[in-house]
Amino acid sequence: MRIGRIGYINCAPVYGAIDRGIVALPPAAQLVTGTPAELNDLLVAGELDVSVISAVEYARHAKELLLLPELAISCDGPVRSVALFAKQPVSRLGGSTVLLSASSRTSVGLLELLCKDVWKIEPKFAQARAEAQDLDALAALPHEAVLVIGDAALTLAARGTYPIVTTSHRVEAVDRTTVRICGLGGSTRG
Repeated sequence: MRIGRIGYINCAPVYGAIDRGIVALPPAAQLVTGTPAELNDLLVAGELDVSVISAVEYARHAKELLLLPELAISCDGPVRSVALFAKQPVSRLGGSTVLLSASSRTSVGLLELLCKDVWKIEPKFAQARAEAQDLDALAALPHEAVLVIGDAALTLAARGTYPIVTTSHRVEAVDRTTVRICGLGGSTRG
């Protein structure tokens, strides 16, 4: 049995009991660590037996997958591990390059919706590796903003290198229904 595992610190409660030996895996089980996007692809391809999957990828493949009830990596409140880091206010990002983490599809989709429907801007999106070990190389790429998730988002926020940081608190849907979502909202620092 191959089990998908996200290696981010905010997932420690999910895997902590396995790591500490409190919950034993079946003898032939193997943990496969990857980014959310990597695990999505492996699960859909049948290369994992059990794994977390992003909301957007589950929606795309719902007929092929069994969703386990009442299990999620989510929160009811601010999400600091998903953030848009910008050199200028979001309202001025139209036409500018915004780098998108290759690690997340849900956050990317949500950012695209927010740019179009909420902020009314059309940035030029480009995908980039944005894991914690990639942050120095990422800084050298031409961009005005970057979407980062997981430990990399927490690390980049701690560095304080971007004057504007937008994280999630709540997102107002187009029909004005308020929903909580682990993604980008409207809180800014800077």
